[in-house]
Amino acid sequence: MEITRTFELKVGTFILVGIAIGFLIIFSIGDINLSKAGYTITVKFDFASGLSAASPVRLAGVKVGRVDCVKVVYSDEDKKTHAEVRTWIESDAKVEEDASVTINTLGLLGEKYLEIIPGTPGAPILKDGATIIGKDPVIMEKLTENLVSLSDSVSVIMKRLEKGEGTIGKLLTEDAVYDDLKSITGNFKDFSAELKSTGTNFKDFSEDLKRHPWKLLSRPRED
Repeated sequence: MEITRTFELKVGTFILVGIAIGFLIIFSIGDINLSKAGYTITVKFDFASGLSAASPVRLAGVKVGRVDCVKVVYSDEDKKTHAEVRTWIESDAKVEEDASVTINTLGLLGEKYLEIIPGTPGAPILKDGATIIGKDPVIMEKLTENLVSLSDSVSVIMKRLEKGEGTIGKLLTEDAVYDDLKSITGNFKDFSAELKSTGTNFKDFSEDLKRHPWKLLSRPRED
């Protein structure tokens, strides 16, 4: 009888140890730390970009907490629906009232996390239970639409250039325009060389021309 009780005691102890180890593993995976003190703040977004509970919270690039829950809330004051993100932050991490909060991604296709960029030095610090307005992340669908629109605009411009439309198009397709531009450039070089050979400073010549513009008209032309 005593042997049976000893065996049951060992089995019970083994089960309790297993349960304790299981809790430790769960707390470790879930990033739950009962020994740390912290506070909660709520962040409002118009678009949560797939952020979920247990996502990391980073302040100045350093992990300082986690997302407790994400839910949809209708605001009677604003008359619209928004996403409400409740976070837990370590007590040592101070967040200014004018801090910038947004949703970021680790890598190109990594997990979502809450990014907090510190605010102005000396600004008031958010207290437990405070609410702050977050900066909505860029929606990939809108970014794709903008890229497609930009691509279409570039295609239209290239087609106009190929047809010789516009000043640049004519410059690329019409030899006469190119020859005129080349002639103007050559004349300017000759004129600069003439000023240099006569010892005339271009800046002084420009100032003199501003005061006496008729000198350019009365300048003799060379055949």
